[in-house]
Amino acid sequence: MEEHGYFYRDTWAEIDLDCIAENVISVKKQLPQEVDIFAVVKANAYGHGDVQVAKTALAAGAVYLAVAFMDEAIALRNKGINAPILVLGATRPEDIRMAARFSITLTIFQKEWLEEAQKHLLTDERVSLHIKVDTGMGRLGVRTSEELKAVEQMILGDDRFQLEGIYTHFATADELDDSYFQEQLALFETILGALTKRPKYIHCSNSAAAIRFPKAYFNAVRLGIVMYGLTPSIEMEKEIPFPLKEAFSLQSRLVHVKKLQKGDKVSYGATYESDQEEWIGTIPIGYADGWIRKLQGQEVLVGGKRSMIVGRICMDQCMVRLPSYMPIGTTVTLIGRQEDQFISVNEIADKLDTINYEVPCIIANRVPRLYKKGGKIVDIKNYHLNN
Repeated sequence: MEEHGYFYRDTWAEIDLDCIAENVISVKKQLPQEVDIFAVVKANAYGHGDVQVAKTALAAGAVYLAVAFMDEAIALRNKGINAPILVLGATRPEDIRMAARFSITLTIFQKEWLEEAQKHLLTDERVSLHIKVDTGMGRLGVRTSEELKAVEQMILGDDRFQLEGIYTHFATADELDDSYFQEQLALFETILGALTKRPKYIHCSNSAAAIRFPKAYFNAVRLGIVMYGLTPSIEMEKEIPFPLKEAFSLQSRLVHVKKLQKGDKVSYGATYESDQEEWIGTIPIGYADGWIRKLQGQEVLVGGKRSMIVGRICMDQCMVRLPSYMPIGTTVTLIGRQEDQFISVNEIADKLDTINYEVPCIIANRVPRLYKKGGKIVDIKNYHLNN
């Protein structure tokens, strides 16, 4: 396999960039022409790869990127991304000059933050700002019309600050009961009324709201989990009006195959004991890669068939009960498709008793990422070259 010239282990993730592009295009078709898409690429694009996803999303119709912290935005700038980038999280006011230097848009939500930032920004420097409104998420944001007015007036009174946007975040847009969503939306609309002048961008819809609630579009939506082909919640699966294309898959290979006899044991603690003669394969992935110990008993795909992980998952390896003898080098799919079998990110999330967002995020950077487009590998991100 050609990629062995670029990394030296038999475990890797594949990211299908065509899937990401199709998901963005599918959402864009649902939106009015005047509604823009902010592509959320925080947390290394939910574990998929920041710059690769950013370029794909922008080419598919997104006009803005969003990250959690300024470090993520600077990393994108250093990788050649020139599109507008919004930092959704809190930034230290003393770091505002870095935002000016790299043309990064900041989220602000306190008058005191602006007062401190003014001390650090030079006369000829400019920074674009979006005001965050807390309508019920309880994280960041101004909470009243009075707070909003105070923040807006400080921004308007200093020409180094450019008020470009205002937004909020819904806590329950992915739940079938929309009562709390309606409360948040109503409060956001009320607080908007306190503005002297509405800025260029007003955005509050995450992936779930972008699909379910046209009245919350305003003139931009923030596309996160759906861009990666994953459902915002299990409840919403039947409400998505287009097929999602899951972009992330996780692959490994058998590096050792052995026949166990009845009574032979496997892995730490000897928690698994063969009850008959059987074939066991070893694959080089473990909890240091994000394939955590709780996944003991999870099935993987080998030769198009489901096969169970047996024994405790080790730091760097785990063992699989094979349906029959299989040669070393046989591909093992932990997430993704083999023949007519499919293991989704949602299946892994269910096994871990968590949400699908977490699964690709916890797959460590030491797992190489292969990027595919048109069925061909177009880029590779691996540990020894990218860390």
